[in-house]
Amino acid sequence: MTAAIRQEAHSASLWRAVSRNRLDRPALQGQLDADLAIVGGGFSGLSTALHAAERGLRVVVLEAEIVAWGATGRNAGFVVPNFAKMDPDNIFAHLGQERGERLIDFAAGSADLVFGLIERHGIDCDAVQSGWIQPAHSPAAFEKVKSRAGQWARRGRPAVVLDRQEIEMLTGMRGYVGGWMDRSGGVLNPVAYANGLANAAEKAGAGIFERTPVTSVDRKADGWMLKTPSGSVRAGKVLIATNAYGGSLNPLLQRTYIPLKVFQMATEPLPREVRMRLLPGGQGAGDTRRNLFTFRFDADNRLISGGMHILGAGADTRVPQTIWRRLGHHLDLPDLPRLAYSWSGMAAVEPDFLPHLLDLGPGLIAGRACNGRGIAMTTAMGKVLADWAKGIEARDLPLPFAPPAPIPFHALLRHAPNMLLVWSMLRDRLDEAR
Repeated sequence: MTAAIRQEAHSASLWRAVSRNRLDRPALQGQLDADLAIVGGGFSGLSTALHAAERGLRVVVLEAEIVAWGATGRNAGFVVPNFAKMDPDNIFAHLGQERGERLIDFAAGSADLVFGLIERHGIDCDAVQSGWIQPAHSPAAFEKVKSRAGQWARRGRPAVVLDRQEIEMLTGMRGYVGGWMDRSGGVLNPVAYANGLANAAEKAGAGIFERTPVTSVDRKADGWMLKTPSGSVRAGKVLIATNAYGGSLNPLLQRTYIPLKVFQMATEPLPREVRMRLLPGGQGAGDTRRNLFTFRFDADNRLISGGMHILGAGADTRVPQTIWRRLGHHLDLPDLPRLAYSWSGMAAVEPDFLPHLLDLGPGLIAGRACNGRGIAMTTAMGKVLADWAKGIEARDLPLPFAPPAPIPFHALLRHAPNMLLVWSMLRDRLDEAR
């Protein structure tokens, strides 16, 4: 690679460069009253706003920067309707039969909800619902994904096991043992999708204010008061939907998840003849390696992939180049087009890799549902949080609900994913060698 990379800092990314449905929104001025105030203009906040406004509630969204500034606008655009680490059988063991059933059903329909909203509201976001593929990098991993696919298929989901030849045919990649696919998954432009949710929420009656950081959330006799630099909102209920971008608003929340910095990159468009060899059906793929390898195409045939980094200086330049080289190696593309865009973002990872609702007081909830499955899970979380805003008890929702539990030794463990990356890469190589 000889051409310079356009470093996409802060909220900028490929997705912002190509999205066409962005609207500028004003900062809040003065005081408003609302049934529901939402802090954060990402997928979870916008989905909640849309569904709550459609239920007739007065909704206000307060975004410190612009819509999709945080992890919403910095991911790879995969729509994945399952959990990052846990399979249905594990969830039953973890939560019990009744709670497990509800959480599994919540996740199972999450991708269909996303693509249904896109169709219903005419959201222009290059959405393709042709499936999500997980190739297995070793025989042991293949046994695990066969079990995973079977568990979802027994619940009526469109999950299928893929043998070595089928994986090669669907992805264009050699070397995988097999894999599985959930046909309800897919890909999209996440910034355009978020912009579409925001536009739909406003049409339903929600108020969305950008460049409006919330400086405090205080309990009042009739609800909550949220203060901003130039205004305030009095609301009966409040949702904190900031994930890993909450800043100092609630320091306790920052100690309840592991912040994970993830880099993404995109190449220049591939020639058509090469493009048709790789993912000809338009699916997204993310394999079973601990050092996860993902790839997909956007609507203009750019290859997109991501990864983490080992702690050290110069990561913003070094890591995208490493991902670019890895992409060419795994896809057998010695003439891989140059790296054109790179960007990064912070994900909030729960210790059990499941979505959670955190009880912060009467009528005050924080919601987190990313763990690498943000688009599908946070959209679905928004729908059930609208039920809460309308009057359903939080404990009756399908997501785990409890007071925040700080992670022991958080100051040290928050660096664990990056510190252990070398060990993870070594274990991947040992798996493949066997």
